[in-house]
Amino acid sequence: MNNFNFWQKWLLFVGIYLMVFGLYLSFFAQSSIMDFLLNSNIDPYFWGKTELPESAMNFQGWIYGVLGATIAGWGTMIAFWAYYPFKTREPWAWSGLALATAIWFIADTAISAIYGVTFNMLFNTILLFLLVTPLVFTRKYFVKLKT
Repeated sequence: MNNFNFWQKWLLFVGIYLMVFGLYLSFFAQSSIMDFLLNSNIDPYFWGKTELPESAMNFQGWIYGVLGATIAGWGTMIAFWAYYPFKTREPWAWSGLALATAIWFIADTAISAIYGVTFNMLFNTILLFLLVTPLVFTRKYFVKLKT
């Protein structure tokens, strides 16, 4: 599992997955698939088991739309980062991805904790694992050892 190319492709795949997921979320947040995967797991934290009012559904459609666009942009950045500077072992690529991942995880998970949305905290932890694992296994390729 210490193969650099495997982990580089892993990051590329995660980036592409995030890009596709983000675009899907942007345009189909209130589809039956997203109702099953996302809305049914998040809505109860805010509205219980009652049906959402139309104004809440409109807000939800908008907020998931912009969130999805942000995720798609983040995924595109990760994919390009993995394909170009990470692949050529630019030290800043590893550091930048590690820092961006840490900032995202801490902020997103803290907000989810404040609002008690454990589903999102779990989702974040899975995504953190998908991003940090290749960083752990590739760190040695980006650090110049002092002799």
